[in-house]
Amino acid sequence: MMTARVRAPELRGRAWLNTGGKELTLADLRGRICVLDFWTFCCINCLHVLDELRPLEEKYGDALVIIGVHSPKFEHERDPVALAAAVERYGVHHPVLDDADMVMWQQYAAKAWPTLSVIDPEGYVVASMAGEGHAEGLARLVDELIVTHEAKGTLRRGDGPYVAPPADDTLLRFPGKAIELPNGNLLVSDSARHSLAELTPDGTVLVRRIGSGARGRADGPADQASFSEPQGLCLLPDEQTVVVADTVNHLLRGVDLESGVVRTLVGTGSPWRSAEDDGIALSSPWDVAWYDGRVIIAMAGIHQLWWFDPAEGSTGVYAGTTVESLRDGPIPDVWMAQPSGLSAYGGKLWIADSETSALRWISNGELHTAVGQGLFDFGHVDGVGETALLQHPLGVAALPDGSVLVADTYNGAVRRYDPASDEVSTVDSGLAEPSDVLVTRSGDVLVVESAAHRLVRLSPGAVQSVAGERHRTERPASPLAPGEVTLEIVFTPAPGQKLDTTYGPSTRLVVSAAPAELLVEGAGTGTDLSRRLVLNPAVPQGILQVVAQAATCDVDVEHAACHLTRQDWGVPIVLDPSGPDRLPLILRGLDA
Repeated sequence: MMTARVRAPELRGRAWLNTGGKELTLADLRGRICVLDFWTFCCINCLHVLDELRPLEEKYGDALVIIGVHSPKFEHERDPVALAAAVERYGVHHPVLDDADMVMWQQYAAKAWPTLSVIDPEGYVVASMAGEGHAEGLARLVDELIVTHEAKGTLRRGDGPYVAPPADDTLLRFPGKAIELPNGNLLVSDSARHSLAELTPDGTVLVRRIGSGARGRADGPADQASFSEPQGLCLLPDEQTVVVADTVNHLLRGVDLESGVVRTLVGTGSPWRSAEDDGIALSSPWDVAWYDGRVIIAMAGIHQLWWFDPAEGSTGVYAGTTVESLRDGPIPDVWMAQPSGLSAYGGKLWIADSETSALRWISNGELHTAVGQGLFDFGHVDGVGETALLQHPLGVAALPDGSVLVADTYNGAVRRYDPASDEVSTVDSGLAEPSDVLVTRSGDVLVVESAAHRLVRLSPGAVQSVAGERHRTERPASPLAPGEVTLEIVFTPAPGQKLDTTYGPSTRLVVSAAPAELLVEGAGTGTDLSRRLVLNPAVPQGILQVVAQAATCDVDVEHAACHLTRQDWGVPIVLDPSGPDRLPLILRGLDA
């Protein structure tokens, strides 16, 4: 906790959503416990936190107000129309402040998506938390604040400021992925309606709906089963079963095409938290594809690919280490960043690796990158693969001629990569967040135009050539002195919890840099949350990549629950001889 109380900075931004047009101030929130959720809608960890906050909103609704502060990473996320769509798409039922210029991000000293800042009923910041997995600790803190401020007479209960926007009625609502069924119909994951829609081959008429439409995880007949924001679909070789990536439920589900009955195939319903969950718990599976005799899962939540064997009902890690970055080589020891689209053809598995804005592929046990330069480089540029740029692609479809179509989501385009010439071109543009591309058996190409709530045929005509623009995420860099500095991860267990050493060290810290030459000393893995780093004076700026986690358990409870808090930071730094020699990052608590 802090040694001195700090007033919360006033809330300012471009606009408010979910308030009925009202601009909120801290004075409007006085007497309520307020949680500011700094998020950006591309970020899978931010989406996890939205799901973690829902039970708290329901439980403490008359005392707690959650404010989403949207501080964008990608250029597309600065678009107010895109933000409004994301708020609906992901079921955000609290006010959202559009922090387009990241003013609030700087005022509250956020350094990672997501970050939670807790403001007490008197308007003071009392806690900050980075990453996901804080729901239990946050609930304990809210309980403490309620007791304290009810006793002081400073707690004001009542209805919150949330005002639901008007609902729109369309055939689909933010569809995610699509496949062709053996009968020629299309099966679409109707994500915001928490169901699957079988459509006629032209994609315009509903044949049947699988799922009740309510958010849930019930198995059973088509009209009783439920999903939570489903995404990827894969028809098994038996052509009788479709595997569904039930994303927010962290499950794979199976659908019998004849009966429409839904059953759970693998997953616990809770997200993966540590290596002990390998093969048991999933984390936001976003797409699925049949490759190498198994179902491959794009495990967006932990930056990996997993495999699933339908015959055995077993699953495990296929590629990736959970480090969010871009590194090629023999699998599984590679780095990925929120893989979200898969397509297999001709011995290759193509991957839309969304957070690195990359197109990648696996063949003969090795991962390669065709297009993509890193976590913070993106744009709409055609040309050779090494210099071409995408912006947060979510879908990919391999073509019989060996080329690949990419749903370049945040550029609103469909791009084509030709491995033979190593050239990227733009096939169509002006689309509303295309999230998948489907090539039918007859050769038609359909695009899932997610934010337009429809499927469209790819426009015919000559391939465009786009010089486009290059972008780089420019968050405020942290100045640090060259040479020796100290990295400190601030972590204070939640009320009623303590660090858990039952299975070994309770904390873990992994540090790397881009470029790697930035770090002379200090890279690697350890168990101490403080690390001596030596920064190379010859490298003026770069990104420190930090992964920290802490295991805690409940205190003085007979059957104590265990908790794991984890966060990845990509901290932009600039070397300055007058800069500090200490970099504090808050996992949970406040920097003294």
